[in-house]
Amino acid sequence: MTEPHQNYLWWQEGIIYQIYPRSFQDSNGDGIGDIPGISTRLDYVQSLGVTTIWLSPIFPSPMADFGYDISDYQDVSPLFGSLADFDVLLTEVHSRGMKLILDLVPNHTSSQHPWFLESRSSRDNPKRDWYIWQDGRPDGSPPNNWLSVFGGSGWEWDEPTQQYYYHGFLKEQPDLNWRNPVVQEAMFTAIRFWLDKGVDGFRVDVIWHLIKDNQLRDNPVNPDYEPHMATYDQLVPVYSTDQPEVHDLIRQMRQLVDTYEERLLIGEIYLPVQQLMAYYGVDGNEVHLPFNFQLLLLPWEAPQIATAIAEYERALPVNGWPNWVLGNHDRPRIASRVGTEQARVAALLLLTLRGTPTLYYGDEIGMRDVAIPFDEVQDPQGLNMPEKNLSRDPERTPMQWNSQPNAGFTEGKPWLRLARDFARQNVDQQQADPYSMLALYKRLIDLRQQEPSLKAGDYLPVYSDAQLIAYIRHIKNAPRFLIVLNLSHHPAYFTLTDHALKGIVEVATLPEWEGSFISETISLGGDEGILVRLTT
Repeated sequence: MTEPHQNYLWWQEGIIYQIYPRSFQDSNGDGIGDIPGISTRLDYVQSLGVTTIWLSPIFPSPMADFGYDISDYQDVSPLFGSLADFDVLLTEVHSRGMKLILDLVPNHTSSQHPWFLESRSSRDNPKRDWYIWQDGRPDGSPPNNWLSVFGGSGWEWDEPTQQYYYHGFLKEQPDLNWRNPVVQEAMFTAIRFWLDKGVDGFRVDVIWHLIKDNQLRDNPVNPDYEPHMATYDQLVPVYSTDQPEVHDLIRQMRQLVDTYEERLLIGEIYLPVQQLMAYYGVDGNEVHLPFNFQLLLLPWEAPQIATAIAEYERALPVNGWPNWVLGNHDRPRIASRVGTEQARVAALLLLTLRGTPTLYYGDEIGMRDVAIPFDEVQDPQGLNMPEKNLSRDPERTPMQWNSQPNAGFTEGKPWLRLARDFARQNVDQQQADPYSMLALYKRLIDLRQQEPSLKAGDYLPVYSDAQLIAYIRHIKNAPRFLIVLNLSHHPAYFTLTDHALKGIVEVATLPEWEGSFISETISLGGDEGILVRLTT
């Protein structure tokens, strides 16, 4: 059994809170969130009990993909503020005992980045090989069949230099050639710049895309493709992603990060669990946390969730630290996926599983996806594939702070519309309501941070069926906790077969449960979950 007082790193004991800067708080009335706005809301973030803030990209960018098309890796976009504003934010975060990590986007740059402008200027430019340029096939068609995640071919014809360049996302986001050592060093220089400033780490965007097949072989057809899926899914990206050589690059990145004290490296990786585990590296020498997106992607059904947790725990390498993600800027919000009441159960699950949890801003008040009319869609994924309804705008809408105009987010016109019910569903309203989603999150986070078993203890599955998941969190010489979750909308029943399992309900999705003594059969209503402090 795990020892209760062994030394854990801050990111092992902590909770990550993702902020999408455009949508958190606007300070200057232009309708777009910014860094000074985030600084004004730090007391709220701290009050949640989270320990780490992760900022989506804040770098200079033409904003073709809202910051994921970077034109300068060592500055801040004027849209969000200045480097001086960032320094203030970082100081304020650290003064509150929290950490700050940035979103690093090393796979591709903006087509307006000086590097690409030089690369595109002529075939013999010294930076030509900084990107992936290829001649077309004899008939003039693209070099291979690789697709863009945002629709269409992954190759763009450049008329002046008579070659194609590869872009795994928008044509305004050309992929860097990470096989070029000079490119590697240029990116490592950018990483050092922010680490020298005191940033506590990075979430690395699409890290499994960094290296492509050297022979540029065609990707195979996906036999499981269905018409409602994105066009990118027509092929299996066997040769355009997850290449063996990518691990050498990540090890170099980790070595650099490890020259600074206790910095964190997270990898965004959408891969099956067994492939995901390779990104921990041999003896943990790659990313500290390969993001685990199973709670984002799986059907919300008890058998599948219970199986996924068990398989993930079994697959973890020795000393591999687990992590769980319930929401982010690319996927529908949890309250929209499973319903508001079941989202309370999801919160209880996320904050009691073993490993580092990541929260997405607004989920703590149950924000739902907002219907954005087609003529207001801004997300390039939605604009490029409107018939498939793949816009990510609905989960990126402004934070709902209060019942004032524009929910207290801005004095101008917000860049995306807000939910119709923001006057009722907002931080101010929920802070005054002991039965709110926000109150539940705060109780769970507070208990997790106080109790060694919940913060760093072992995970022991107890029971699961078509509706329920039950498990114990425990650590040596500390209180144990039983968690029972009903992932369905109908009543469910669980009998404690081990008569030693008795205790008091400490936190529940339905507060009326709290204080109840549990000893034999537990009768849970639909959308209910309980956390029990075991007394025996």
